[in-house]
Amino acid sequence: MKISMKQSFTVILLSLVFLSSCENSKQTETTGSTRLVADESLMPIVEDQVIVFENIYKNADIEAEYKHEKAVINDLLTDSTKIAITSRMLTPREVAVIEKRDMKVRVNRFAVDAVTFVSNKNSADTVITVQEIIDILKGVPSGRQLVFDNPNSSIVRYLMELAEISSLPAKGIYALNSNAEVIKYVHNNLGSIGVIGFNWIKQPTVELEPLVAGLKIMGVKGLPGKSGSDKFYRPSQDNLALENYPLSRNLYIINCQGGGGLGLGFAAFLAGDVGQRVILKSGLLPDSMPPREIIIRK
Repeated sequence: MKISMKQSFTVILLSLVFLSSCENSKQTETTGSTRLVADESLMPIVEDQVIVFENIYKNADIEAEYKHEKAVINDLLTDSTKIAITSRMLTPREVAVIEKRDMKVRVNRFAVDAVTFVSNKNSADTVITVQEIIDILKGVPSGRQLVFDNPNSSIVRYLMELAEISSLPAKGIYALNSNAEVIKYVHNNLGSIGVIGFNWIKQPTVELEPLVAGLKIMGVKGLPGKSGSDKFYRPSQDNLALENYPLSRNLYIINCQGGGGLGLGFAAFLAGDVGQRVILKSGLLPDSMPPREIIIRK
């Protein structure tokens, strides 16, 4: 009996669906393997969480890939990943694109981060106001140079929204490829000001530790009438909790997996006691403060 090309294609398609369903059936909230894509500016804290999760759940394997924000969102929209960690919510249009594939979008906040300004330890720059940041982003000459991780990053998007601009100026701004490159650049260039995620300065890699030691965190003063407008504040858990630091941002895990799976399990872990303690230890602000255990000795 001859099999037509159409019939062959149908057989192949059904085989792929069967294999996919078998793979999903092997995955639970604490076992199996999955892939997530995370914002590169959040890499240190995401790596910590994945390591702790896999140490607790020995049969779980999470492959984390780090990209700039636009690429992370694009992977979600094109079904290249079903789990992402970002510093912004999806827009209604983005949610609609995903839901057209009969997928439910679950979003959970798990921490608060700070957009952090750093300078060389030998630099005279120790503080900066939000208004000065906005002026630089609008192209007002200042003699200062802001160095970003990537033109498509979440940090650039955050500050462009703050300044209400649609494009970056030709002068006063320098974009590289990663937070690590920003740290190296500021360490080697006295007059530059780097803009990075707070967890990069709090939890540098072994390679970056000596470079971070040569940097200082700048104080930031908010706009008049806004939070942190009374004086210059540096990012810290206290200043994030009290909303004193003017450049904070929420961190989210976005899960588009159907039913139970590692994505749901990892999201629950991030929100749970252990995950929140990892956040607390990292220097970021947990979404919910883990309770302290007090031992009373008689």
